[in-house]
This record gives sequence, structure tokens and C-alpha cells, in this order.
Amino acid sequence: MSPVPASAPERIVIATRESRLALWQAGHVRNLLLQLYPACHVELLGMTTRGDQILDRPLSKVGGKGLFVKELEAALLDGAAHLAVHSMKDVPMQMEPEFSLVAIGPREVPLDALVSSKYASLEDMPPGAVVGTSSLRREAQLHARYPSLAVTPLRGNLDTRLRKLDEGRFDAIILAAAGLTRLGLGERIRAVLPAEDSLPAAGQGALGIEALALRVDVAAWVAPLNDPDTAACVRAERAVSRALAGSCEVPLGAFAEMCGGNLYLRGFVASPDGTRVAQAELSGDCGDPEALGTQMAAELRARGATEILAALGG
Repeated sequence: MSPVPASAPERIVIATRESRLALWQAGHVRNLLLQLYPACHVELLGMTTRGDQILDRPLSKVGGKGLFVKELEAALLDGAAHLAVHSMKDVPMQMEPEFSLVAIGPREVPLDALVSSKYASLEDMPPGAVVGTSSLRREAQLHARYPSLAVTPLRGNLDTRLRKLDEGRFDAIILAAAGLTRLGLGERIRAVLPAEDSLPAAGQGALGIEALALRVDVAAWVAPLNDPDTAACVRAERAVSRALAGSCEVPLGAFAEMCGGNLYLRGFVASPDGTRVAQAELSGDCGDPEALGTQMAAELRARGATEILAALGG
């Protein structure tokens, strides 16, 4: 953990989406900052993003996950907020130069979770059972491993998705385990899916703090919240996705773990129907996570990712 700056801030404003999970995440960062700076006034600035407003179409069709951060970044630019808090899996791989990720906090469970009132596992589900997911990454892996299941798009915040499941529109849904755990909904999880069955998205389970790149003072305020191991893993994962032009339009997973001082990195690229999959795994020095991610991207291309991406227009 970095040392606390000698000059403590008097006021910090955190921009956040207004979903229950986003507010929990921003509130969590607020509480950590108050522990560091008890005399500081830390405020939340709730905002509704385009990603929250457009719920009738798959995210991949309306601009990708960047729709969840643009309004928050506008608040940073116009001085309405000092920080924005994001789920790292929602942060675009290519960030504009005006902005910087100034801290990445410790990771919650980074895996996917099965939520169902009917079935305890994917293996228990009969042919034709309907699984809801908002993610092409999850959809491709479901098609590849369980081709008899019907996969249907599912949009909305976490509470909306759970409500749609409870209304009987789906037999099961796949969500990030981290969000359920953070909101005290861990009892809804029927099974945590191992990475071998559902490789996570780059950054899944980690919280990122964004600020203007020029605000070195703000970066210093939040530096103690950075977790070096999580940051190294997430940077490696994001490098894979960035090198392969990863976005919502590409079913891509990247997941790194610290193992004995080294990074163990797994990745895949697939066609949306799961019929073509390129996958690889590598270990390397945690001191240069981006280099390992770039190496992983090259390995995936050598194993067929180039052809898959070409078919997807990437």
C-alpha cells in the first residue's frame, strides 16, 4: 500500500452510476477514503449513463461498455467530480489520453455465477432450457460447452435481471459472482462457474478509480487504495483485450492470477456460436504485465484468433 499523502484533501466528489451495485461500489470507495482522511468531505455524484438507458438492445449493438463511463468522464472534465468509480470489466480497453486509472482495488471473486430457482448446475439443465446473459463472452462459452441450451440476451442492472429470472422468463441466468456478493445476494448463487468452464472478462471482480490524467494530486489521494497484485492481473488481462481489439462485439476472456510471484494468464477468443475457439495460457514476470498480455494476444492469434476476428469484422 502506498503511503498517505502529506497534504490531505478537504473535499472529494465521486461520480458513479446510480444502479444499486454502482452506488455500493462508490460507497465502498468513499468509506475507504474516509478511513484515510477522516476530516475530508466525500460526496457521491449519482448519474444515469447511456448504457443504463438503452435496455431494449444488446450492448454490443449500441456502442459497447463505453456507454457506462462517458457521462462519468464528462463530470471529471467539467470539474463536477474528482473521481469516477467503475467495475473494471466495464472500462473500455482504449482510454482517452485525458483520463487515467489511478487505482485498482483488491479483487472480489472474479468468476461467473449460475443463478436459478430450478437447477443447481448447468449440467442439470435439459435441452432447450433458457439461459439469460448480457455477455457475448458467456454466450460463446455456453454454446461451446452446452450446445443444447438456449441462450437469450438479458439486459438491465443486477436487480432487473434477477426480477426477470424470478418472473419465469429464464430457467437460469449467468451473472458476475462479485456483484451478487457485494450486494449481500450470495445466497442466490447456485454454482460458481470455474474458470475452465467460463473464463472471466478482463478486469472482472475488480474496482477501478479513474481521474483526469493531469490531476496528480488526486492520483496521490487514492494511491493508498491501489492493490499491486490485482492491478498487475488486471493490466495483463486488459492488454490481451486491447491487443485483440476486444470489445462487446468480440467474445473474449482474459484472466490472470498471481502464482508464486509470477502471473498465470489464460485467454480465449471465440465465435459467438462457440463453434470456433482459440485459447492459450502463459506464465510470466508480474513486473511487466502488459508485455505478458501482448504475448498472450500473439499466441491466441497464432492459434486461430486472427481468423475468428476477421470473420467478426475485427
